[in-house]
Amino acid sequence: MTGDGGAVDGAAEGLAEFRTDLDAWLDGHTDALAPGFEGAGTLDQQMAQLAKVKRLVFDAGWMRSGWPQRVGGLGGSTLTRAYLGEALTARDLVEPGLYSMTEVLAPTMIDYAAPELAAAMVPALLRGDETWCQGFSEPDAGSNLAALACRAERTDAGWRVTGQKVWTSLAQYAQRCVLLTRSGPPEAAHRGITALFVDMDSPGITVRPIGTMHGSPEFSELFFDGVVVPFDRMLGEEGGGWAVAMDLLPFERSTSLWHRAAFLHRRLQELLETAPPGAIDPYRLGEATQLLYAFRARSRATQHRMAEGDRLGPETSIDKVLLATAEQTVFDLIADALVAEVTMGDDPVSGRWRTEYLYSRAASIYGGSAEIQRNIIARRLLDLGDDR
Repeated sequence: MTGDGGAVDGAAEGLAEFRTDLDAWLDGHTDALAPGFEGAGTLDQQMAQLAKVKRLVFDAGWMRSGWPQRVGGLGGSTLTRAYLGEALTARDLVEPGLYSMTEVLAPTMIDYAAPELAAAMVPALLRGDETWCQGFSEPDAGSNLAALACRAERTDAGWRVTGQKVWTSLAQYAQRCVLLTRSGPPEAAHRGITALFVDMDSPGITVRPIGTMHGSPEFSELFFDGVVVPFDRMLGEEGGGWAVAMDLLPFERSTSLWHRAAFLHRRLQELLETAPPGAIDPYRLGEATQLLYAFRARSRATQHRMAEGDRLGPETSIDKVLLATAEQTVFDLIADALVAEVTMGDDPVSGRWRTEYLYSRAASIYGGSAEIQRNIIARRLLDLGDDR
């Protein structure tokens, strides 16, 4: 592939060529891609950096590789877009959690939206012209999504949505929301859910950012007060929102996290380069390295399964458990070796260690808690207990 965009054909050979050409292009555009801030930066700065990088790599053709041509992509193996996320993260050009939202939301949009809607909307997300958010969790429906209560009622003008969502990532920046709503009676549980694609500037939507202990208001509450959503913005079938959710969640728990391994590798290497002599326990370093490579091996296998056309499902909970364990172990090691930076760091560089350590505490919560993931593994993969 060249910088002006061309199809990448064949998984193995195409990926090798893609890697070589992309790395060369990134090396040649270091100044244009570099963040304009030191350390972690504010959330506003991270979002502006993400939009800039996505625009540059999209216009050069790299961001389009691995996505279907019907939504503005270049086709080819999904492994190429996995490597793009890995390369951008390894170079500290994007924050991995923010970058991952594209890999969470775009595949399901492509699968379930009307073809003309997907063709119109997905390119804007890939290029960084838009941010999307995911309206799933509610105050009384987190891991138990079948209990959600945000209602969508049919009217002459379209769906009328009323209710609340919480822990919605990047909602204050988003132009669109993939929203799960209750369209049937509560007793219908997962059979009475409809998925909608909502414009965030619609009248009746209120966004309230939530403060977090790592200091970045990444999450928000969403309030819907009689928000009208056109019928042609439905994803999938009426009452078929559970299928949309079950399609999306495996991406959130697996393939979107592939590049996070590159981020953890970079931080582990930086620890080895900056920690005072004798500050790193070699046994704990070995444990962290082992867990990180275990996650990377598992995640790599999942990426290849997706590239081969396999449908992802409950087995991706294994990927999520491994990621959470590896991330927290790596940052526990960092906290022990760089005590001052993690406990008191407040300048742009040392403060990054503190911010990222605090965020790592959420690794066993976001995308489905570790306890829920282990229940899924036990019930749906090992056939232990009641699968209800």
